[in-house]
Amino acid sequence: MMDSYSREILIVLLAVGGIALCIASHRIISWRIARAQQNRDRLLEAMLAALRWPLAIMIVSFAIWLFVDIAWQDMGNRLRLSLNKVAALGAIASGILFLVLLIRRIPELLVETAGSAIRDEARRRRAFRAASAISRILTILVVALGVLTGLALLGVNVTGILAFGGIGSIIVGLAARDLLSNLFGGLIIYLDRPFDKGDWIICPSENIEGIVEHIGWRITRVRTFKKHLLYVPNSIFATHPVENPSHMTHRRIYETIGIRYDDAGKMRDIIRDTKSMLRRHPEIDSGQTLIVNFDKFAPSSLDFFIYTFTKTTDWVKYHEVKQDVLLKSIDLILRHGAECAFPTSTVLLQNTSIPPQETPPDSRP
Repeated sequence: MMDSYSREILIVLLAVGGIALCIASHRIISWRIARAQQNRDRLLEAMLAALRWPLAIMIVSFAIWLFVDIAWQDMGNRLRLSLNKVAALGAIASGILFLVLLIRRIPELLVETAGSAIRDEARRRRAFRAASAISRILTILVVALGVLTGLALLGVNVTGILAFGGIGSIIVGLAARDLLSNLFGGLIIYLDRPFDKGDWIICPSENIEGIVEHIGWRITRVRTFKKHLLYVPNSIFATHPVENPSHMTHRRIYETIGIRYDDAGKMRDIIRDTKSMLRRHPEIDSGQTLIVNFDKFAPSSLDFFIYTFTKTTDWVKYHEVKQDVLLKSIDLILRHGAECAFPTSTVLLQNTSIPPQETPPDSRP
């Protein structure tokens, strides 16, 4: 048996050694991180940064375990077994912390690694968010696995918990089906990125239109053009088509104009000059589809249509360009001596002659 004096010296040496080991490991890891940054080894830097605190926790846990084991050498086997389990739990917790800290660096590492291949900033942001969603899922799995390992170490029947979890998942799935569908819808949005914050989206089947203000795991907030705030469950975006006009390259002008039937002989010249006007217009992209054609014989007019695309996608400027195109089209119609048609009706009166009445015979005596 160790006397009390020797035990006290050993405890002091243990405390000093533990502190010195923590400081030394911290210094060594910091030095290695600096070297990794100079060599631009991002993976090694992430691993060392994630190892710094778990290693310190493991050293402290081991020092405390030795301290208790030395200070109370006469403790029973049951208490010693409990101490060993606590030390093992500390090691498991350190390993979980290391993996969680490393997984949190995955999105940044992936985006930096693929930075040269992905030059578009919007695509880089979408890749980062998708990687963030994956890292969150991996974090949940690692923590769950660590908790189950710790419970098994403490003697808890993990098989029974898993079996109960299977039954519980069925109950939760039936009771909270909408909640789970919204969570999976949020995951799909994070992975596929059909829209981002600030995008203008349209869901015609659900009569949803507005600007995305926030994308959550359960709901997405959309600010409508009436300035109302709309809370949309994410399951809607997973099961219904969504239009994202924010990514449009051009805006379309598609208008029908009618002239009178009396001006049928001027239709060919009007169409030719209208098409020429559109090709010369500075705000019309002539490289896109540009059509001006006689369309149909309407009840009160001869209709031709304009189909073209503007260079701008700005909503206000688009309407200014559209207004200019329509006014110039009217000017061309008037310049050719024609007129725009409006609903009219023609009534034809038939001239019928009334036979003169016969003069009655003179009845005078």
